[in-house]
Amino acid sequence: MAKKRNKKSNGAVRMDFTEPTVSDVQQAMDTSESGASKLDSSALNRTQKKGRLMKRAKNVRKLKAVAKAISQNEKIVQKLSKTVQKGERTQAAKLLYD
Repeated sequence: MAKKRNKKSNGAVRMDFTEPTVSDVQQAMDTSESGASKLDSSALNRTQKKGRLMKRAKNVRKLKAVAKAISQNEKIVQKLSKTVQKGERTQAAKLLYD
């Protein structure tokens, strides 16, 4: 279930709505394009930031994969050396009793 966001606090003071707010007062229309360019630049910053996060996550996955491959390689080398040593021991034991 969704959380209730509009909870009333016990000791809250009610707002006074008698004063006119900014939206009620008539203002001249701003025709400059500076606001639009600010929005565009902030949108670009957000997309670049997400790209960096994805790149970091990708790098972390790559590093983990490399570490896992190295550890598996080491395990294989250890198993091979054990089997070689075991074969050498059995051959040495066979030569002793022949």
